[in-house]
Amino acid sequence: MSEFVFKLPDLGEGAVEAEIIAWHVRPGDVVAEDDIVADIMTDKANVEVPAPVAGTVLRIHGEPGDKVAVGAELIAFDAVAVAERVPAPQSGPVDVAAAAVPAQKESVAPAATPVAPAQPTEAPMPQAQRLAEVHPLPAAAAAPTRRSAKVVASPAVRRRAAEAGINLAEVPPSGPRGRTLQADVDAWLAGAGANPSGATGADTAHGHGTTPGAAPRATNDDADVEEIPIIGVRRVIAERMAASKRDIPHFSYVEEVDVTELERLRHHLNETEAIATRLTLLPFVALALIDALRTFPQCNAHFDAEARVLRRFRAVHLGVATHTDDGLKVPVARDAERLDLNGLAAAIQAAAAGARGERAERPPLSGSTITLTSLGALGGIVSTPVINAPEVAIIGVNKAVQRPVVVDGAVAARTMMNLSSSFDHRAVDGMDAARLIRHVKARLEHPATLFM
Repeated sequence: MSEFVFKLPDLGEGAVEAEIIAWHVRPGDVVAEDDIVADIMTDKANVEVPAPVAGTVLRIHGEPGDKVAVGAELIAFDAVAVAERVPAPQSGPVDVAAAAVPAQKESVAPAATPVAPAQPTEAPMPQAQRLAEVHPLPAAAAAPTRRSAKVVASPAVRRRAAEAGINLAEVPPSGPRGRTLQADVDAWLAGAGANPSGATGADTAHGHGTTPGAAPRATNDDADVEEIPIIGVRRVIAERMAASKRDIPHFSYVEEVDVTELERLRHHLNETEAIATRLTLLPFVALALIDALRTFPQCNAHFDAEARVLRRFRAVHLGVATHTDDGLKVPVARDAERLDLNGLAAAIQAAAAGARGERAERPPLSGSTITLTSLGALGGIVSTPVINAPEVAIIGVNKAVQRPVVVDGAVAARTMMNLSSSFDHRAVDGMDAARLIRHVKARLEHPATLFM
């Protein structure tokens, strides 16, 4: 036996540990080189971990939700086990797919991945280099010409498939470079293509896929209660929101904005050929906010409590709070102050689509200096958004509704919208917060001033 131990390498960007999101193998499973064996997550991104060698899994370390330190053992393989089980060629090439493999559990899908013999004459690629080639989950993998046993999908898609009892290996992918999307799973369900045997997503790949939230556990005391582990992105969200509310003295400011004229302008621009990306209200709010930050730079800043320093930024790296199937993410549109209306619309749309995994390009999820958050048509009347630390301000956009308003002594139907914002009172005074939002309000109520 030749044991190959794969240790978690330095992932860069200051990461000292990673959380295990899902295992796709168990001890005794036979894997081919580059088969996905696990999903892990750092504070920066989700990563699919491929097998560095072909062989048999000897042991794995940790369960979903556990954290593994950089340099600690993650998984061990018997790197020559596969080669020993494949007979030496006699008079012609060996059909590897027909070679005997160890018996699997009954739940394993019958179409197992062919396992290539190990190459003892080749030195294994350095671990850090191999993991550097792993695509983060929001990015796409190489496009296969036909469907292979290797499934490229985010944990959310795997969870959705598991809940629906679908073998992802059977679902035709439509995403960039062979990625399976939520729409593919939905289309498969709509076509009644779900696995008739009732096998769950845990039976895919090597028969042991584990995704967070895929199999809620009933407690012994009450079968009506489900216990769902808080791991992965949901854990990060919980920790960051709790830290933000615990450490930052929030105060909120709400301002009513008449966007009647702005809505007329928006609809007009959407009907012209000069607009490359269909406009929502968000790019206009971003344009007005960027203009206001030139006067109130203390709101475009990071507060470092440990160093007792407020870092103001000339550039506006705009965070765009985005709902994804994995949870809330804040992709960043960098250098937003350099963009015009068209550019802001495209940047905001690209950031949100990238965070949801709808594009191959993965936007940065850190480094924002101020954040915009909006629920669109579900935005409600008012909200109290939580600051995306270490920022000092977050601007919330509520839904625009038409209602009667007194204008010049007469009642008129106007389109009204609230801006609900939160500020860090350690860095921003109430007067400055009010002035910032009223500056934004003035630009939005007189949209011609946005282009002056």
